[in-house]
Amino acid sequence: MAVLCEAIYVRQSKDKKDSLSIKGQIDLCRHECSHPESALIYEDKGFSGKNTQRPGFQSMLKDVKEGKIRKIIVYRLDRLSRSIIDFGQLWNELEKNQVEFVSVNEKFDTTTPMGRAMIYIIMVFAQLERETIGERVTDNYYTRIRQGNWPGGPAPYGMINTKKKNENGNVVPSLDYTDEFEIVKEIFYRYALEDTSLGMIASDLAERGIPCKKRAAWDNVALSRILHSPIYVRADQEIYYYYKNRGVKHFSNASEDFDGTYSAHVVGKRIGNVRKYTNFQNHVVSLTNFPGRIPSDIWLACQHKLEQNRQIGNAGKGKHTWLTGLLKCGECGYSLTVRKWKDKKYLCCSGRGNLHICSKKSFEQRPEEVECEVQKELEKILDKCNREQIRMPAGEKEKQRQQEIQEINEKISRILELMAEASDISMKYINQELEVLDAHKTELVGAYKSPDNNRKQNCQEILFEKLEFEEKKLTAQAFIEKIKVYDDSIEIIWKI
Repeated sequence: MAVLCEAIYVRQSKDKKDSLSIKGQIDLCRHECSHPESALIYEDKGFSGKNTQRPGFQSMLKDVKEGKIRKIIVYRLDRLSRSIIDFGQLWNELEKNQVEFVSVNEKFDTTTPMGRAMIYIIMVFAQLERETIGERVTDNYYTRIRQGNWPGGPAPYGMINTKKKNENGNVVPSLDYTDEFEIVKEIFYRYALEDTSLGMIASDLAERGIPCKKRAAWDNVALSRILHSPIYVRADQEIYYYYKNRGVKHFSNASEDFDGTYSAHVVGKRIGNVRKYTNFQNHVVSLTNFPGRIPSDIWLACQHKLEQNRQIGNAGKGKHTWLTGLLKCGECGYSLTVRKWKDKKYLCCSGRGNLHICSKKSFEQRPEEVECEVQKELEKILDKCNREQIRMPAGEKEKQRQQEIQEINEKISRILELMAEASDISMKYINQELEVLDAHKTELVGAYKSPDNNRKQNCQEILFEKLEFEEKKLTAQAFIEKIKVYDDSIEIIWKI
């Protein structure tokens, strides 16, 4: 059996009069070792603590993951890391591998209750720092857009990331057009015609071998994203009033600035499950710092045509199988549809029929055979659910609730002990945790007090084979994410 070692980690970015040398740190750390002579030494001389990309640190982390270390000792916490987030990530790794941690200067020892409490507080601050960074990134993103700059990230189809000088002489991110924009232009002008559909354009682009960006092939989704985007349009007064009539309340620029010189950018969050491009109340429209190239009348003609289209979801619409919307081609991953011909049903891949990217001509399995296999698996789950409903006697339920209440009380007590050491900022997170635990406890107490010993079982046993067509469809969609269909097998991806 391998003997786990103690490890000493030391770091010094620069030699200074007031800083402890590498040798001095090692000597102090050895006093905390039970076997100083056998301790492993990991050192990083000349490395900053701003990140963890240091050879000594990474070597130590590798040994931790391989189970060679039982305790890590440092002279001071900042020798390990100056970032709370980095320390939080390290601690998760140490905890997973059951590695203790000691800091000599702060008297920080995770083998003691106070050391573990300090870990909790540090993790609270790590979460606070993560959230603060996220807020700063989001604020910076929206600020750049309001200023007309490209906020960053991949450039839209037909464009490329670039830099330009603004009116103040500062270099800011922007976009420029590439040769691919001719495809974008063709898409807009063709779709503006009355007798052209998204499917027709997608099929033509696929047949010509023109690659699509981010997706395997051109389809309605890829084309719709391009056509809806105002990043290509010459944003004039017509564009301004189009968005104003659509409910936009926030514009970063005055209406007179919409003179057709620049394009526009629309950002905002969707409310609930509202379909994209239908509700702009919480969106902001800003002019960009690069010119638009699609005339506003062509762009608006495409918008009016898109608005007339209705999004028809597969789930809940199919009549030939209760697995509608769940079936996927095992080869290309696109949806499978069921077609009926001469009273027989067949599986067809949309990746081949609509997008021309799949080589799968036909499937040996019929829809009925797939349904049979899926039904067997669903019945196993439903049978288990039915048995779970009646497995636990009322007395056992009461014992379980009492045990859960006791565990919650213990958690609350531990958190209350930490409150004495907490700051105003960490108190916010501690109070949130207390509220969650108290709400759960109240729920359990209410359930415990209710006289359910002699109450009849309210849950009705579900027998899949006796369900109606629509009920089978709803049950399948509740348990299954998708079903990959191959020639002689299927793969069910469960939601549970």
